[in-house]
This record gives sequence, structure tokens and C-alpha cells, in this order.
Amino acid sequence: MKKLIVILALLNLSARVALAQFSVNKIVNYSLDKAESEIVKGGGKHTTQAGETGTDKTLKADAGNSGNTKSENSNPDNNGAPQEQEKPAPVLEWAKYDFVPGTEIIFEDNQLDEQNGEFPSKWDLAGGVYENAVFDSANVIYIRDHAIDGGIFPLMKDPSADYLPEQFTVEFDCYFIPSFNSQRYMVSFYAKRKQSSIMTPLTIYTGAVKYGTIAEEKYPGADGYTDKQARWRHVAISFNIRALKVYLDDARVLNLPNVDGNPTGITINSDMTKQGGAYVKNIRIAKGAVPLYDKFITDGKFVTTGIRFDVNKATIRPESTGTINYIVKMMTDHPELRFSVEGHTDSDGNEVANQKLSEMRAKAILDQMVALGIDTKRLKSKGFGESKPLTTNDTPEGKAQNRRVEFVEF
Repeated sequence: MKKLIVILALLNLSARVALAQFSVNKIVNYSLDKAESEIVKGGGKHTTQAGETGTDKTLKADAGNSGNTKSENSNPDNNGAPQEQEKPAPVLEWAKYDFVPGTEIIFEDNQLDEQNGEFPSKWDLAGGVYENAVFDSANVIYIRDHAIDGGIFPLMKDPSADYLPEQFTVEFDCYFIPSFNSQRYMVSFYAKRKQSSIMTPLTIYTGAVKYGTIAEEKYPGADGYTDKQARWRHVAISFNIRALKVYLDDARVLNLPNVDGNPTGITINSDMTKQGGAYVKNIRIAKGAVPLYDKFITDGKFVTTGIRFDVNKATIRPESTGTINYIVKMMTDHPELRFSVEGHTDSDGNEVANQKLSEMRAKAILDQMVALGIDTKRLKSKGFGESKPLTTNDTPEGKAQNRRVEFVEF
């Protein structure tokens, strides 16, 4: 009887040991299975920690990257738990940019041939201190000090006359410095000291545009008026009889269907001088014209100065995209259209180099339009260099008018 009891006890003990071993194996296998599952989710790499002992154990399932224990698709926190990647900030597409500049240039100043330290030769002064300078490797107008009701305005033959038509565009680049304070450029729609106006001024911040107290809109994604990032902003203003649109870089920020007053001129000012200086460059005022498609119907071609390039290069500048988008839409809406894209330059520089440059620029435009969906069979390109000027090359406005692209039906 005692032998039987001992045997039963031994069998009971063996069963308990087997059950315990089964439980341990089950836990270990479950942990490994879970780790392997995490490896699959994490791109083949996962790191576990051995709780109480503080000893790290690494499972290396990716033979090609066995030395790397960090997941490419997750950011572990201090406890080794995978975290979701931070989503990148949304990026605006240039396809949303619909600004098309006027085709007849009224005033152009790209600061070329200016003497550093002197007052800008194409401007008149309403108040403040403005001088030519070189900043960020470019010729600029440096606003050293401002006057509350000051600024500069284009030096016209008759500065008191209304030189702005019912349809016009204004463009310029302005620089913003990092600051906690408000940084702003002001555009008044008259020549201060020479003209009078009741029209509301426009105020441009890094991240917002204000039309007096009437309207205020922020650049998409901007938290406030200013930010801590130093940057250039391309400002584009479109006026059509009474409708006013304002663009910052790649976005239309302000769209007012009806504004009061008659714009007669332009004055640019800034009160950022106490915060480190203000800089403007590449100012252009152009007269609005007949829509490009209507011009094509009449003449069998149209001319645009709205497609621009880096100096002496075939790199298309971002502000050209509104014009290119307009033409692409025109060709999409009218599939029968076929265009020869023809580049022209002014007379500055070498004639042979200008010929080659015009060919490269025309081809760059063709390539961009094909990338936007136009069949390459509907386009061809050629360049004419400086051989076919529209007007004299004796003035900046004339040179700017000759630096053009023509779209000719074939």
C-alpha cells in the first residue's frame, strides 16, 4: 500500500512538472510569435527588453541589416514602444497658383547696373532712407530707415499723372527676418507726395495680407502674421477694374471682388528697419491685356512676359507657373491647339549665347507642359535669341518686353 502511494505521488509530481514546462514553453513561444509579428510590421527589425534584469535582448530577423536594431517605420520611445512617424507638414501645389501677370510692362526695376550705396535711380522718395545694396548675393533696394508716411515710388515722366490702367499687376520680392515682432511691407496705390488717394493701403506680413481694416487673410498653414524663419516672399498683386487679388509665393491669399477708390500709382514702404533691415527687389508693374486665348484667336499666336527664368539660365522661376497653368488649361480645353514655343531674349550679353539660351528656355517650357499632361506631338520649341526684338533695348522696360515667350500655332 505504501509503494502504491509513493508511485501515485511521483506520477502527480511528474504531471505538475510537465504542466509547468508546457506553460513556460507556451509563454516563450507566444512572446517569440509576438516579436516575429512586430518584426513583420516594423520592417524586419525589433528590439525587446528583459524587464527585471535590465538586460537588452535583440531579435535580428533582417539578415541584410542584422546590425541595425532600430525600426525604419517607427520611432521607439524610452520604453521601446513603437510610435507613429510624425506626419510632414502639408505642401501647397503650384497648380493652385492662378496669377497671370500683365503683358505690357509699365515699370521694371531688377536693380542691375545700380551703384552700391546710392539712391535707386529709377525711384523717387516720399520719405525714409533707401539705398542700393547687395544682400543674399543679389542686388536689392535696402530700406535703412523708414518714415511713417514715407516710401519710394517709380520715377515716371509725369509723377502726378495716373499711370495705372483699369487692369494691372504688380510684383516684387521682399525679405523677412526671424522676429517675434510684426514685420511688414506696405503698398499704397498712389505716388505719395505727388498724388492723393483715399484708397486703402495693403499690408504684407510673412504669413498674412491685410487690406486696411476691411479684409485680412493668412497664408495657408501660417499660425500668425510672422514666424521665426528668414525667407524671401514673392508678392503678386492683380487689379481688375475694382477686384483685387494678392498672392504670396504659391497661394492666393486675398481675393476682394469690389474695392473702393482708383489706384493711380504705387508706393512701397516698410517699418522693419528697427528690427534688422528690409529688402526688396525685382519690382515690375504691367498693364493687363486681352486674355491670352482671345489674343490667339485674333492673331494666331500670343505673347507672354509672365514666364521667367533665373539670370542666364533655363531654370523656370516658380512665379511663372500661373501663366504655364493657364496655357495648359487652354490646350486641355481646346485639344485642337498645337503650339510652337518660341523663346526670345534682350540684347544684353553675347549674341551666340543668347541664341542658345533662348532655345534652352523654350525647350524647358515644352518639357514642363508635357509633364503637366500635354501630348508632346502638340508642341515643338525653337529660339530666336535677340534677333526679333519687339521694342528698343534702351530701357529696362524695353528689355523686359523683349525677354518674352511666344506661342505660335502650327
